[in-house]
Amino acid sequence: MNLNSPAFSYFVHDGLKLAYFDEGDPNGAPVLLIHGFASTAIANWVNPGWLKSLGEAGYRVIAIDNRGHGLSDKAYDAEAYRPWVMAEDAVALLDHLGIPKAHIMGYSMGARISAFLAIAHPDRVRSLVFGGLGIGMIDGVGDWDPIADALLAPSVDDVTHLRGRMFRAFADQNKSDREALAACIRGSRDLVAKEDVVKIEAPTLIGVGTKDDIAGSPQQLAALMPHAEALDIPNRDHMLAVGDKVFKQAVLEFYERLGNQ
Repeated sequence: MNLNSPAFSYFVHDGLKLAYFDEGDPNGAPVLLIHGFASTAIANWVNPGWLKSLGEAGYRVIAIDNRGHGLSDKAYDAEAYRPWVMAEDAVALLDHLGIPKAHIMGYSMGARISAFLAIAHPDRVRSLVFGGLGIGMIDGVGDWDPIADALLAPSVDDVTHLRGRMFRAFADQNKSDREALAACIRGSRDLVAKEDVVKIEAPTLIGVGTKDDIAGSPQQLAALMPHAEALDIPNRDHMLAVGDKVFKQAVLEFYERLGNQ
């Protein structure tokens, strides 16, 4: 297995060619990773060490490049990026690989997608990890229109909005298609209904950095769910929490407690 630079494969769903990697132990329990907005499978899961940590722990590690991101096809209509639409991409990947049920882990936008997946397809979910998104999943995470404006600005030097500048720099770093990302940020912000969240039965771990000003409280979200626990990731903001060793250790212990459920 290649835990440093995984090989990507492709499948087609909803008319789009979507990229993914499938690494780790092929006989291990499958973990499907869904990255955040403006990120990629490599940036979210390989560079911060998740593939290595999960692979060495004996898991089969699968990660998708969401539509509009990374090596996957781009769409330019905001409607193509509704979170329940992207959730169906993830389910289609499980179908493509012949996996009936997996641990699902998403970060930020990926956590939102994971929630919609769990609501629509509870039978496909062994467990959930929501990283970088707490009660904001239900209550909202602020005004994101400046993010789209920042992505479409001629240069990062033209962007004065702090969060917009952060995501524009991140998009440039990942050599992203900024027009596709602008459509994505406009289409992917649907909130998860409280009445749906309370019905999610899967064991869930919700990890948020204590300096994250985007996610909202993990404790408030966990309190609404029948089998959820919250994790404070000390002294980490939205960008840095994803690779934190406290977060990784908590996830590995969470999976270990679940055993063969």
